[in-house]
Amino acid sequence: MAALSGLASALESYRGRDRLVRTLGYCCQLVGGVLVEQGPARADVGARLLAVSSQLSGCRTTLRLFDDVAMFLYTKQYGLGAEEEDILVRCVSVLGNLADQLYYPCEHIAWAADARILHVDSARWWALSTAFWGLSLLLGIARSLWVVLKLRQQLRSPAAAVTSQRSRSTRGAVEARIQSELVTLLSNLADLANAVHWLPPGFLWAGRFPPWLVGLLGTISSLLSVFQAARASGGAGKAAS
Repeated sequence: MAALSGLASALESYRGRDRLVRTLGYCCQLVGGVLVEQGPARADVGARLLAVSSQLSGCRTTLRLFDDVAMFLYTKQYGLGAEEEDILVRCVSVLGNLADQLYYPCEHIAWAADARILHVDSARWWALSTAFWGLSLLLGIARSLWVVLKLRQQLRSPAAAVTSQRSRSTRGAVEARIQSELVTLLSNLADLANAVHWLPPGFLWAGRFPPWLVGLLGTISSLLSVFQAARASGGAGKAAS
């Protein structure tokens, strides 16, 4: 009952529902892709799972039509990152927000072109939106790597060697943040591999992944995202108790 209650609570929020739909979609693509490659006997079931995956992906694309305002408000609130002490983190975060902000309208135009609402080449807009997504992921990876490097330097500093209770508590918080950044890093790397795959053929490994590999990478990224969300929720619950 506790698990069902937690699931129901997650589904009540847009982000929680999106994480579940994303995870299910990539899982269907993973299993469907594997079944299709196992031969004609299982190809029909695999094709159905791939169709479900495509529908779930389309569902998420449609729901993202309403994300622009939230992204704009977040970008405006962050601004130039005046609260960030590290100049590199500030610059990378600002550029990442800009890439995210540009991603949405490009995807919306591509969606409208596929729906024959706009008479433009949807392939170009899909490629542009994917490029902005990939750029955002690259910037996120660079940010995580830099933050982990700085935090590890902080742990190795002479001040971190003090054995007081307060320093142990601070060390635990730093180690927890390192773990969080590493999970984010792995998630972004998995997504970046897929982002490159969806770019026009001829760029690195674009178009070369079989469906099961796309599903595997997406499933890994999605599960890591769910883990991060559950961890954050658990931490907030402990803080409130």
